[in-house]
Amino acid sequence: MKERVFLDTNVLVYLFDSDSPVKQQRARALLAIQELKAQMILSTQVLQEFYVSVTRKLASPLDPDTALKAVQDLAVFPIVQVDTPLILLAIQRSRKTKVSFWDALILEAALVAGTTLLYSEDFQDGAVFGKLRIRNPFK
Repeated sequence: MKERVFLDTNVLVYLFDSDSPVKQQRARALLAIQELKAQMILSTQVLQEFYVSVTRKLASPLDPDTALKAVQDLAVFPIVQVDTPLILLAIQRSRKTKVSFWDALILEAALVAGTTLLYSEDFQDGAVFGKLRIRNPFK
């Protein structure tokens, strides 16, 4: 069985960040791996943050139509819905581990989805949360 992976928002944003060419290249290389595409999991939080980031936070933001198309393309992958039970789990994790609520919500979505690998630059590379390992693809 192939390893299921969860992608944090920052990995997807770098796909469109021409002002960070090295990270853009690494994000594109990561997404080009066929095995990863087959096992990639996202969450509604990731899709929301992605849209806001690429339309408002990039030095060269995407126009809203291009960003919408990108979200639609990403939405074909399995998506973890952020619901009340997930929010409550994230609050508990945030309180226990001192991880920000938003990062705890990413962790909990990845764990609920049964993923064993989270690609993100927002956590310590190599950190482990239960069965979930963190890998920073930009390190």
